[in-house]
Amino acid sequence: MFATNRLRALRALARPAPAIAAVGALCIAGIALAADVAGKDETKVAALLKTRLPKTPLTKVDCEKIEGLCEVTAGANLFYVNHGARYLIIGRVYDMETRQDLTAARLLEINPDMLVGGAAKANAAAPDGSEESETTTPISGSRKVTSPARPVALNLSGLPPEGAIIWGNRAAKQSITIFTDFRCGYCRALTNVLRGMDVKVVERPISVLGSRDVADRVYCSKNQEQALHAAYAGEPFKAPAACDTKGLDANEQFAREHGLNATPIIVRGDGAVLEGYRPKEFLEAWLRGGQS
Repeated sequence: MFATNRLRALRALARPAPAIAAVGALCIAGIALAADVAGKDETKVAALLKTRLPKTPLTKVDCEKIEGLCEVTAGANLFYVNHGARYLIIGRVYDMETRQDLTAARLLEINPDMLVGGAAKANAAAPDGSEESETTTPISGSRKVTSPARPVALNLSGLPPEGAIIWGNRAAKQSITIFTDFRCGYCRALTNVLRGMDVKVVERPISVLGSRDVADRVYCSKNQEQALHAAYAGEPFKAPAACDTKGLDANEQFAREHGLNATPIIVRGDGAVLEGYRPKEFLEAWLRGGQS
């Protein structure tokens, strides 16, 4: 009798195991089904777009990144459609929780060498690629993005020490000068990249987008580096007392004299110039003396 009871008890303990295995199998199946559904959405959207936009060569369709939308990459161009590919959306998508411009981040990934003075070229305004539009700010219609002739090298010796905000690794072997605007999204992206590099940064703000008031406050702050990053992040920082900002005037005069009417502008120690944002790997090679 004792042996029989023990056997029954062992059987009772063993019964939940198949149930647990079944739950695990259902979870795995659910994950696989979700991935399969996302894949089917992307395949369906791609097929519909090929019918509706036959002249647009599609590079990638991603229906998982942004809830309710599919991100469509077509070469260096970027636009969005709903999951039925009926509505095409041109513009920027912002993540308000992370305070990130998702469109700008993606454009930087797919087209870093075509960013001129903080403006990305996106042909989404005409999905067949026949026209180009500037997506730095929302505009109606489309217009060709052109970049004025600027010097390939700059002599910075005429600039006074005043007007520079020095941050990063002040003891680093490599130094870089950047002309920026606190309202320029690509300047913010560039400073985030430079924060992760072993480099001394000499930042010279210029008011291309009407940001002189912000530049004055950052420059006059007791902790300029902290205020600088807070300004880019759109975070509040302690209002400083007024100070002498003639150095910022010198920055803007230098920019006017040398045709620096867009940001960011990056200057290497030997005077070599880069326009616009560049990713970390590119900058590290360029600072070592590589071709820009």
